[in-house]
Amino acid sequence: VDTQIFYEATRALAGGDAMACLQCVDEIFSKGRDPSQFLTDWISHLRDALVTKALGTAGVELLEISPDRGKSLAEQAQSLRADQLTYFITQLSKLESQIKYSSQKRVLIEVGLLQLCHPEDDHTDEALRSRLELSGAIFHTTSDTEIIAYIITRERLRTPSIEEALSAAMDSLEGAYSLVLMSAQKLICARDPHGFRPLCYGRTPDGVYVVASEDCALRAAGAVFERDVEPGEILVFSEKGVISRREHCGEKPVKRCIFEYIYFARPDSVIDGVSVQGARVRAGEILAQQHPADADLVIGVPDSGLDAAVGFSRASGIPYGIGLIKNKYIGRTFISPGQSARTDQVQIKLNAVGESVCGRRVVLIDDSIVRGTTSSRIVRLLREAGAREIHMRISAPPFLHPCYYGTDIDSEEHLIASKHSVEETARLLGADSLGYLPLSALPALVGGIGYCSACFDGDYPTAVPSDTRKDRFEQKLSERKNEVQYGACD
Repeated sequence: VDTQIFYEATRALAGGDAMACLQCVDEIFSKGRDPSQFLTDWISHLRDALVTKALGTAGVELLEISPDRGKSLAEQAQSLRADQLTYFITQLSKLESQIKYSSQKRVLIEVGLLQLCHPEDDHTDEALRSRLELSGAIFHTTSDTEIIAYIITRERLRTPSIEEALSAAMDSLEGAYSLVLMSAQKLICARDPHGFRPLCYGRTPDGVYVVASEDCALRAAGAVFERDVEPGEILVFSEKGVISRREHCGEKPVKRCIFEYIYFARPDSVIDGVSVQGARVRAGEILAQQHPADADLVIGVPDSGLDAAVGFSRASGIPYGIGLIKNKYIGRTFISPGQSARTDQVQIKLNAVGESVCGRRVVLIDDSIVRGTTSSRIVRLLREAGAREIHMRISAPPFLHPCYYGTDIDSEEHLIASKHSVEETARLLGADSLGYLPLSALPALVGGIGYCSACFDGDYPTAVPSDTRKDRFEQKLSERKNEVQYGACD
C-alpha cells in the first residue's frame, strides 16, 4: 500500500499537482499509518535517490520498495533530473513542519503550490471560524485569508478540481470577498454573491489573462479590459481558455459597496459600468444644490475629494482652486491602527496653499468624516494659512454604523457622527458650517444599481458579527466572549 502511495505522490509532485499530493497523504489515514512517518520515509527515499544520481550510479533501486512496483518506480526515478529531485526534497522538507492534525484525524499539508489573494479586514463570520476550530482546525493567524484557504483546501480533498472546491467553499462563506487563486495549471477568480467588492479581468496583446479589482490596474499591466466578474461568478483561466461558472450568481441580492465610488476606488476606474470619477462629480453637484455656501473658492481634499469639488464648483459657479497639497508618501490615515499614528500621519500628510486660501471664504470638500481626526487637522491648517471662513461639505452621508465588509470601522464609538449632531460636529472640527450628502442622493451616484450603504443607514445585507474586536481571535477558544459551542463542521 505504501509503495503505491509513494509512487503516486511522487508522480503528482513531479506534475505540479499539489492537491493530488494532499489526497495521497490523506489516504494514509484510511490505511492506519502515521502520516508523519510516511513523510519521513518519503523524504528519506528521495534524498537517497538524489545521492545516487549525484554519484552517477544506477542506484535507483533505493526507490524500489517492493518487487511488484519496483520497475515503475525505477523508471520514474530514472526520468527525473537531479535538479527536479532537489526541488522535491526542498518542498517535502517544508512539509515536515507544516502538518496540521485535527480531532478527526485528518491532515492538511500546505504544499505551497496553491496561492490565494484576498483583501483583508472583511470580517469573515466569527461563528464559522469557531466551528472550524471546534472541529479540529488550527489557525496560525487572525487572518480571514487563512480561513478561506483552509476551507478551499478541505473541500479540495472531496472534489475533483480546485474550481469545484472553491464553489463548495463559497457555500460556507458569508460577507465580502474577491478571490484570486493560482495553481500550477490554472488561474481562478471569484466574486462574492452580493458583489460587495469589485473584480474584473483583461487580456494582454500576447494573450495573458490579468485579474484585478479595478480596470485601471489592467491598463497599468498592459491588458485590455474584457469585463467585470459578476457577483457570485467563478472564472477559470487555463490552456483551454476562460470558463465561467455561475452556480452562485443570483443567490443573493446585489449589494455593491457604495464607498468604492465615494472613496476607495481610483477615479480613473469604471466599476460595473459606472465611472468612479463621474459618481464623485455628481456628488459634488448635489452638495451644491442641497448645501449651498456663500464663498470665494472651492477646494478639495486630495485625492478623493477633488472630483466632488469640481462638481460643486460647476454647479455653484464658485471658482475651483488648489488649496491643499498632499504628501505622496503617506497613505490613508483613517485606517491607521491607533489615534496617535493617525494624528502623526495627518500632520505630515497635507499642507495648505496660503496664496490660494488667505483672506478667502473657502468651501472645503472631502469624501467623508469618520473619527474627525483628519478633518479637524485640515480645518486648522486652513485657518493657520489665513482662510477667513471654512464651509465643509462631505460627498457622503454621515458615517453612523460600523462596516463589516472591508472598511476598517469596527465600532460606533469611533464615529463622530454617531455621537454628535451636524452642528456639534462642525463646532468640534472648527468649521463655520457643515453639510453632508443626503442619503436619498446615493442612487443618483451609481445609476440605480444595487448597492450597500449599511455604514450610513444600518441596513446590513448579512448577519452582523456579535464581536468585532480586532483581537477577538487572539484569545483561547474557551475564553472568547459570546462563544457558542458548535459541533463539527462536517
